[in-house]
Amino acid sequence: MSDQVPSSPHFFRLIRRGLLVIAAFLLLAAWLVPAPLETAADPTRAPNPAKSAWFLLWIQELVSHGTVWMYGVLLLAGLLVALPWLRREPAARAAWFQSGERLVGAVVVALFALVVALTFVALFMRGENWSLHAPF
Repeated sequence: MSDQVPSSPHFFRLIRRGLLVIAAFLLLAAWLVPAPLETAADPTRAPNPAKSAWFLLWIQELVSHGTVWMYGVLLLAGLLVALPWLRREPAARAAWFQSGERLVGAVVVALFALVVALTFVALFMRGENWSLHAPF
């Protein structure tokens, strides 16, 4: 135990400083960069295609191929909820891809890559009537 440092107050000072720097950066960015707001919503004229928010576009992309894919989204959500119970033994230290934990790490990285790829397709490669086109 002699090589360990207590997390309070040393670690929490670092966290507090990081929080203040991030908060200051976000406040400055919110002040300098205007919000990309569109015109007021008109229920008689929906935009074509009506895209959801960027963080939900990957789900919209899956559902565009058929509603059966929603069951996959629910299965992935259940898998992410179950990840803490997939551990075989308590970890001695936090690290990526520990021996015995490589499957869990690979599943998390693969799911992240899938969500990023689907979001990219839905955001940049979908055009009029949700048709595919070149991104740039």
